[in-house]
Amino acid sequence: MNPSQITDWSHQIIRSVAKKDGLYIDATMGKGHDTKLLCELAGEQGSVLAFDIQSEAVHATENLLQKEGLLDRATLLLTGHEHMDEYVQTESVDVVCFNFGYLPGGNHSISTKTKTSLEAIEKGLTLLKHGGMMSLCIYSGGDTGFEEKDAILQYIKEINPKEYTVIVNEYYNRENNPPIPAFIFKR
Repeated sequence: MNPSQITDWSHQIIRSVAKKDGLYIDATMGKGHDTKLLCELAGEQGSVLAFDIQSEAVHATENLLQKEGLLDRATLLLTGHEHMDEYVQTESVDVVCFNFGYLPGGNHSISTKTKTSLEAIEKGLTLLKHGGMMSLCIYSGGDTGFEEKDAILQYIKEINPKEYTVIVNEYYNRENNPPIPAFIFKR
């Protein structure tokens, strides 16, 4: 594990907590690395739903999963993460994974937006099973700005502590608005 990479850190936490052979959601497909991890956790018995609004992300993820022999474990959806509740039932998901911002190497003007991201987080929390978890990699600064980051942090700060445990981490000795890894655990 490379602890200086937010995705490596998040993957380690997900691996340590996630139930094997479950139902997982990659809410922001990107290049497919989170989807790949979730497919590995899904095994032969589980499944993964992955969402993105860019066909470039769907194609990159499809290629990665095909190469790794994992494509049959995932359903790749070209739609926004705010629609995840249309595909699964309440309290049926073991892990929901987010990477906010824009597609790495992609068009920086196409990124997650505050309104739909907050809607997706809220829906994701209702979809989580008791004992499930949500991983949020929150990027800000430069092209993505701070509005989304601030809104997400405020939202998760106000989540009911009797139902959820929220842990927010930070890269304390990094400059230039480093990403923020956050984890929500449903009791």
